[in-house]
Amino acid sequence: MKVKEIMDKDFISVSPDQELVQVSLEMEKSRKFTTPVVDENMVLVGWITSLDVTRGLRENLKTVADVMHSKESVIHIHEDDPARMAVLETSQHKLVSMPVLGDNDVVVGLVRTYDIVDNLSHLYEIKVAKIFEAMEQELKGVSWDELMEAAAIITRRRTGHRIKPQEYEQRIKDSTFGEAIWATGGLEKFFVGLIAIGELVIARKVARARK
Repeated sequence: MKVKEIMDKDFISVSPDQELVQVSLEMEKSRKFTTPVVDENMVLVGWITSLDVTRGLRENLKTVADVMHSKESVIHIHEDDPARMAVLETSQHKLVSMPVLGDNDVVVGLVRTYDIVDNLSHLYEIKVAKIFEAMEQELKGVSWDELMEAAAIITRRRTGHRIKPQEYEQRIKDSTFGEAIWATGGLEKFFVGLIAIGELVIARKVARARK
């Protein structure tokens, strides 16, 4: 998934010479309190927030140029970057939103924390069985039954509880990705478990071929 698939294309932009009073009204009307500052070609030249506007009005400043953050100080991302980069950047820099650029630094959208959370929430609702179906496709020559057998063995090794392949299959059909992460103790442990299943199913496949 790329940034352009999760970005908000419905954003407002302002120019450096716009009056702060006008920008304040636009932000209030649209309920969008961070916005890129652009030139006549929509090229990024800066960034402004509602806090900047409030400060400017309090100090009797007049235009966006008086309070905006310079382009060099603005954290941004390209529309063709992987979406995970948007997650990392917003987390690392504690951003509410950031501009998405196309070619020639033209602003084509914004990535907002809301957009990221919304997309992750949909991801968390994916059934675990869908992830295993993808594994089956990637592990060429491995059947679904072999995958379930390996998964049952790994589950027994990690939890001490014996479970039949059929029971494991029903469990992943009923469980979502989000539920599985909580049940296994976190994202890292969940994927470590998937890797262990993949390694075991391949090892069993090779062992059978040698007999």
